[in-house]
Amino acid sequence: MQMALLISPVRRVPDDVQSQARALGDPTRFRIFRYIFEAARPVGVAELTSYTQLNHNAVRQHLDVLTSAGLVTESQEERTRPGRPRLLYESAPDSAGLWGTPGPYEQLATSLAEAMRTGASPEDAGRRAGLARAREMARREPPGDGIEAIEHEMARAGFKPSHRDRARGVEIVLERCPFESAASVNAKAVCLVHFGLAKGLAEGIGGVEVESLVPKNPHKAGCRLLLRKA
Repeated sequence: MQMALLISPVRRVPDDVQSQARALGDPTRFRIFRYIFEAARPVGVAELTSYTQLNHNAVRQHLDVLTSAGLVTESQEERTRPGRPRLLYESAPDSAGLWGTPGPYEQLATSLAEAMRTGASPEDAGRRAGLARAREMARREPPGDGIEAIEHEMARAGFKPSHRDRARGVEIVLERCPFESAASVNAKAVCLVHFGLAKGLAEGIGGVEVESLVPKNPHKAGCRLLLRKA
């Protein structure tokens, strides 16, 4: 009697995962990636040259690989004075939670666990997390413009923010909700955590105040964070 052999199909690793794994297989590139991810603002080549103790061309080559792999994004500095604009690098919006970086759900769970442990409200737990992150940012380098720093943190968490200037400040539109599943169950708690997080960041950085968070349907995203300069 013959027995049929059941062979499970081999799962193909997506091309982007393969390219990211190859990019981060180099220890120096991994250090650069983590440095950019943990930074409080876009990072220039000169800063990375100082951090790695490598020459300019070597750092640029590493950045080209990370950019091609979709791990970091490249943009040009906006300048109001003469001179060639610098190239600036930030972590890609979808990189949170990948390759050893803290993911959005891990950050949310930590804040909610803190609220349950201490009896604090979700907003206050988020505010404490924001203050802690602001202190961490200040230890590396002062974050500069508070509005830009908060927008950067929202991008780091996976919200895909875009900003619009208002008469009294700035409106940051969160084009994506990385907590869609959790917000579908308890949108109020999730939104309060991130409202508190923004307030804690603003308080810790200084020079900016958070007026309100206007929530939207988490399946469609588009929540609006209203900020003004203090």
